[in-house]
Amino acid sequence: MAIQYEITGTNAKGIAASVERGVAEGGLPPGTLLPPVRRLAERLGVSPGTVAATYKELRRRGIVVTHGRGGTVVAAAPAIASRRPPVVPEGVRDLAGGHPDAGFLPALLPPARLSPGARSHRASPRMAPLEQLARDWFEADGVPADHVTFAHGALDCAARLLSVELRPGDPVAMEDPGYHHLLDLVAALGLRSVPVAVDDEGMRPEALRGALKAGARAVICSPRSQNPYGGCFSRARRDALAEVVAAAPEVLVIENDHAADIAGAPLHTLTSAGLPRWAQVRTVTKYLGTDLRWAAVACDAATLARHDGRLLLTSGWVSHVLQETVTRLMTDPATHDLVRRARDAYAERRSALVAALAGYGVDAHGASGLNVWVPVRDEAAAVNGLRTRGWWVAAGARFRLAAPPGVRITTAELPPEDGARLAADFAAVLAESQATYGG
Repeated sequence: MAIQYEITGTNAKGIAASVERGVAEGGLPPGTLLPPVRRLAERLGVSPGTVAATYKELRRRGIVVTHGRGGTVVAAAPAIASRRPPVVPEGVRDLAGGHPDAGFLPALLPPARLSPGARSHRASPRMAPLEQLARDWFEADGVPADHVTFAHGALDCAARLLSVELRPGDPVAMEDPGYHHLLDLVAALGLRSVPVAVDDEGMRPEALRGALKAGARAVICSPRSQNPYGGCFSRARRDALAEVVAAAPEVLVIENDHAADIAGAPLHTLTSAGLPRWAQVRTVTKYLGTDLRWAAVACDAATLARHDGRLLLTSGWVSHVLQETVTRLMTDPATHDLVRRARDAYAERRSALVAALAGYGVDAHGASGLNVWVPVRDEAAAVNGLRTRGWWVAAGARFRLAAPPGVRITTAELPPEDGARLAADFAAVLAESQATYGG
């Protein structure tokens, strides 16, 4: 493809920025052939070495590729390997989906009257009652709420923030193991995931420090109910992570508190650490309704402006019909009671499985949220072995970058007595696998 975009710059940094801008804005679509080194150097009045260094850096960041005599071209849009779960086989109990117990989801309370006619809400995209409810929701957990906005869910918010803040090829510090849809999203945006190991307290500070040294320009983390590992920040872990990110004030920190009210753990948030660039996003899909694609976002002023500026250029606003439905649920006493019962039940079910597995000497992790992560030697053997016993769990491959193997078990619909049976079956499967591999 012949080049149409005018590359500018007087040094390697400026030339690289010009190419990145062309890629991001569509002036240099995938497959575009960039000028040969000497020709571009002559046109820009710089040395060939400067252009060669620029192309090398762009290759390192995955923005361009070189095909020998075929020249240097803009890299194709990333091919996203599917992390979609396989179809659940018939006759097994599904513990792989990550879904809440439908028995704890309230009946939807839609608006008494639907909005008549066709009109734009761009001038007032947020309904005042729901905006105040969102502020109160954040402030109750110590999240600064001077600047609040809405999105269509955590993924929608993350996509918008990353697309306005970063350029193709930029690295993003990601939990490992982490939420598979976020891992796919980062790749789809042309960004690079830098794995950050997690444990029962969330991201490990030393691993995050390494990611920032590797150039990460954004961090996406879960302060509680981490998916799939189940970790949650302790106060000490939050303080240690805050110290790490404070050394990189230009980095955007995005907290995904997706299961806030049913996480079963207190919130220790990085957003209270005085960071210059931050956002926390909360959704209601796990406990008010899986079809309620609404999220509240608290953030700094610059992040708010960039998020809402892009929102206005795309969908414009979050449906007021949806906003009113969420408002009615968030102010309904019966719904509040149901959410509290869900939180307690989820904590009991999760803890019961972890304890039952421990009784068989099986290590498992699930300090908060709806899932338990069990390290295994062979994911396929564990999944298939449990399948023969009537259980269907999620192989960990789609959640991992560099982390060791494991399986994720969703415990939301697993009462303690059933968890005890699953633990016994799991221990038997692992024993069989150990015999196969010779100890």
